Amino acid sequence: MRVVAGERKGMPLKAIAGNTTRPTTDKVKESIFNIIGPFFDGGIALDLFAGSGGLGIESLSRGAERAIFIEKDAKAFQVLQENIKKCRYEEDTELFRIDAKRAVKALLKRDITFKLVFLDPPYHQQEYYDLVQVLVDNDKVQRNGIILCEHAKEVPLPQHFGEFVLTRQETYGGTIISVYRCKEEEGE
Repeated sequence: MRVVAGERKGMPLKAIAGNTTRPTTDKVKESIFNIIGPFFDGGIALDLFAGSGGLGIESLSRGAERAIFIEKDAKAFQVLQENIKKCRYEEDTELFRIDAKRAVKALLKRDITFKLVFLDPPYHQQEYYDLVQVLVDNDKVQRNGIILCEHAKEVPLPQHFGEFVLTRQETYGGTIISVYRCKEEEGE
């Protein structure tokens, strides 16, 4: 695994040992950013179920201003911390070792909105996708923001989360990438 593009292009990232997480491959990561926009002009990224942090780190390398990483697993969190330090993003990140549901509750109390939301929960725990609806219902995703969900083929996601509509889906083996954008922003 490595950072694919931007200011940290080529920086190797440590992967998590074992099979408790599924890191997004470089090929899929590159495709994701080709879909949602190769580079960003600021904004805050939220990487729920961050694992080793590949998606959030990639968004920082490509111009996101800040990133918040949520990861409950102790081993994954340690690797996440190492990757953030290696990429020298300590000043641009917040890391929380906490369950995603509790993290979202805490984020609702903060004066913060996200331009990018990455959601890649354990595939067998479909209820975690409801967190997207919670963020949207509480105006935590900017209207020009993007919500990206990574999920198994067997996990159907809704056509929309509030005003955020499913605009694109790509399949990579047994994984589907679903991209949501606000209805008003689709034409941009």
